[in-house]
Amino acid sequence: MKLPVACREGKRENLLLEIMKKDITRIVVLDGYTLNPGDLSWAELESLGRCEIHDRTPPEETLQRARNAEVVLTNKTVLDGEIIARLPRLRYIGVLATGYNVVDIEAAARRGIPVTNVPEYGTSSARQMVFAHILRFCNRVAEHGERVQRGDWCRSQDFCLPRFPLIELSGLTLGIVGFGRIGTAVAEVAIAFGMKVLAYNPSVPAQAPAGVVLTELEPLFRESDFVSLHCPLTPGNRGFVDAGLLGSMKPSAFLINTARGPLIDEYALAAALDEGGIAGAGLDVLAQEPPPMDCPLLTARNCFITPHIAWATRAARGRLMDAAIDNLRAFLRGEWLNVVGSSPGRTSTKNPGG
Repeated sequence: MKLPVACREGKRENLLLEIMKKDITRIVVLDGYTLNPGDLSWAELESLGRCEIHDRTPPEETLQRARNAEVVLTNKTVLDGEIIARLPRLRYIGVLATGYNVVDIEAAARRGIPVTNVPEYGTSSARQMVFAHILRFCNRVAEHGERVQRGDWCRSQDFCLPRFPLIELSGLTLGIVGFGRIGTAVAEVAIAFGMKVLAYNPSVPAQAPAGVVLTELEPLFRESDFVSLHCPLTPGNRGFVDAGLLGSMKPSAFLINTARGPLIDEYALAAALDEGGIAGAGLDVLAQEPPPMDCPLLTARNCFITPHIAWATRAARGRLMDAAIDNLRAFLRGEWLNVVGSSPGRTSTKNPGG
């Protein structure tokens, strides 16, 4: 009996994968816990080779764990030029994230090692976190709920208990710094709330959709009621949100950062908050993660911090895992998918720190 063409093609692809797997004797995941704390499955990855999956890898153990690997997957564990040079069997690096600044791309390219990332998986989750922070300042749900639980409403003489000022978003201005996928998605929700939207894109000129006004950085900070950061971290923008930009903001304005912590001068932000220069800050990222106990923002006035979880819904992590495995599967077929940096015949995707 002759198999249908689709079946024959499927059998041929499976055979090719089996042949390639003989060459890829070891796949090492250096820090898989944040991607998969136990609610996802590594089975698809394990079908591609002999896997060694570590929850976390201290810097001093990176070389030992990756020494015999042909494939290394990493999220935040650094693979610098020195480490890459000492991994003689390495053929492929997969970053389990969008930002790939933990890998020395040039060192990998010199050895012909492709580096891949996952450019799109968490837009919806990140957008959701932005508005969780914004609405926290507007509606003060946690504080009002706490008053109800301790009995304040039961003792109230009125039917409502507005203990904290409430803010309506309609008519206010949201400034978005970095107008890529996530920035654009945030703008859509802001417009649905009736907000005015200003946007500044530092890397590539963007075309403004309806309801969005493109502007420069200084007027954006000066005119916005909320400023939300959505740009990748680069050597040129580290600490660009400094005392000068913060000083130009309205005293009633709020700063939101779900992008990268080092974009902000944390001491300048803490001073602006404590001195009443701005009304508050909602942060999902910090310059050092986990932060040291003396991080100035941990005790700054009206600074609300979540522990780098904007990306981490189960749905987003599932998409991230699937895409990372697709990248590796393509490599095993002799194709390159989502390769970053400069490689022969390939074009870089420009988001080193996003």
